[in-house]
Amino acid sequence: MRPFTYQRAGSVAEAVKAVGSRDDAMFLAGGTNLLDLMKLQIETPAHIVDIQDTGLDKIEKTKDGGLRIGALVSNTALSADERVRKDYPVLTRAIQAGASGQLRNKATTGGNLLQRTRCSYFYDTNMACNKRDPGSGCAALQGYSRQLAVIGSSDKCIATYPGDMAVGMRVLDAVVETMKADGSTRSIALADFHRLPGDHPEQDNVLETGELITAVWLPKPPGGRHFYHKVRDRASYAFALVSVAAVIQDDGSGRVAFGGVAPKPWRVEAADAALGQGAKAVIARAFADARPTEENRFKIALAERALAGVLAEARNA
Repeated sequence: MRPFTYQRAGSVAEAVKAVGSRDDAMFLAGGTNLLDLMKLQIETPAHIVDIQDTGLDKIEKTKDGGLRIGALVSNTALSADERVRKDYPVLTRAIQAGASGQLRNKATTGGNLLQRTRCSYFYDTNMACNKRDPGSGCAALQGYSRQLAVIGSSDKCIATYPGDMAVGMRVLDAVVETMKADGSTRSIALADFHRLPGDHPEQDNVLETGELITAVWLPKPPGGRHFYHKVRDRASYAFALVSVAAVIQDDGSGRVAFGGVAPKPWRVEAADAALGQGAKAVIARAFADARPTEENRFKIALAERALAGVLAEARNA
């Protein structure tokens, strides 16, 4: 790990000003992903701004009946919150499907959204990776791609977004609240927050330099029955091959999002309208533009089977 300087910010304004004033600084929240990346010298910030004293650790009711979740709320606290368990159980299930209890105790809401891909070529600094080293190439394109993206990828990158929480939030139409380095704020629909790789796979999201996630807003509870089904190579502590987050209403309508298949939580709203026609119809729409490799083509069929299982459970609930 390279030497770096450390600052503990006392407010959000202080934090964004400190990071926004230089191009070699990064925010530190729980650190469950960043510290690993620094040890591998994939991330090499010269200055770290710790935000744990900024008061972003509360879950509050909003005027429209939703929730505002502070960026520093831990995954454990969020999944265990009585309001989340009652009104947004898909989120509780998604969070508890990810990582270990120890990691969930430390990982934060904002940091979870910002976690970087677990593509093995990204983590191996001896291999070409456009996400880690722009312009170097993508070793995964001709390499081992079983775990990687089948849709939303490009000729520059086929890495997947690894998280579970964001897939649950995507099906709930969550909105990300931020503060920029100049003190202005903005709201970004989670649908627009993570970027597809295109020609710039090094840009995981739409945040600007010095911009900090301050909260995530959940709209009024959607009702219905909530499901999160994760298919992985081992029963625990593994990233998804395919995951399915779904909210199904009594009349069979609903919403569905997928994890493990794309560079971002994958939801195609037009596919939601096909839920009444069954899993095959939903998958046909949601994966219409899929570009799988021979090694990961199975993920499309796996997504259909996982969704079929969810729909069957919903009918029998």
